[in-house]
Amino acid sequence: MTDTAPINPAKVISTALPHMLRYDDQVVVVKYGGHAMGDPALGNAFARDITLLRLAGVLPVVVHGGGPQIGSMLDRLGIKSEFKNGLRVTDKATVEIVEMVLAGSINKEIVHLINAEGGKAVGLCGKDGNMVTAEKLQRRVRDPNSAIEQVLDLGFVGEPASVNPTVLRLVMKEELIPVVAPVAPGADGETYNINADTFAGAIAGALDAKRLLFLTDVPGVLDANGKLIKELTVSQARALIEDGTISGGMIPKVETCIEALERGVEGVVILNGKVPHAVLLELFTDQGAGTLLRP
Repeated sequence: MTDTAPINPAKVISTALPHMLRYDDQVVVVKYGGHAMGDPALGNAFARDITLLRLAGVLPVVVHGGGPQIGSMLDRLGIKSEFKNGLRVTDKATVEIVEMVLAGSINKEIVHLINAEGGKAVGLCGKDGNMVTAEKLQRRVRDPNSAIEQVLDLGFVGEPASVNPTVLRLVMKEELIPVVAPVAPGADGETYNINADTFAGAIAGALDAKRLLFLTDVPGVLDANGKLIKELTVSQARALIEDGTISGGMIPKVETCIEALERGVEGVVILNGKVPHAVLLELFTDQGAGTLLRP
């Protein structure tokens, strides 16, 4: 009996090769966070995937969040968090902890994981080289009792005002992998916490990224029957929001995808970060691993 065991790995490699060539020397921004970040095994697999992307000629940029870790640290320090309309109010004391956790412990842990897998990662945040400047987030909400629209003050919560990708390009030119925390300075000299999804979209747009991958805890966008939608245009996505097929927490995620496309990103993918090697499955296989949104 002939041993055919090597055939399957060879087939996988040959299938992946055209996809590798498609992404050769192309920027792929990966937003990493949520449930995948809290699982050591998934964390190691993610770091291995990012390292492999760089070895395959792709230019990965990792942007990470860390909401649960921030909440845990605030609890440990006895700092109470106030929430308005489900959003955390970030006062002066809180933003100091946010920066410490995001640009410190979480950022360096991800850098360490990638380096341990043979990659060469470097930790950054929006402050480095004036990469990102922030402006205070203005969120309008309607009072349920009076129906009067009000401006919601969330403190030091910001959104990207401008992005200068020079530092990122220099880092990638040296074959390093940037790992970026979503903290940035404002024109007023204050530090602002920025939603990691929004931050990743702004970074991807400034780098003219080939792909922006959002690792979430769901397979992607689902249709009315609960089946995964493999691909959507912007107009189709907006229609699904309008008819209620896309609802709840998926709405801001899809809206962030649309904003990234409008900034110049070629394609944005929502995929399940709890699936091992989801990044490789999305980029290097025919079937992909989530929902691809295109202009």
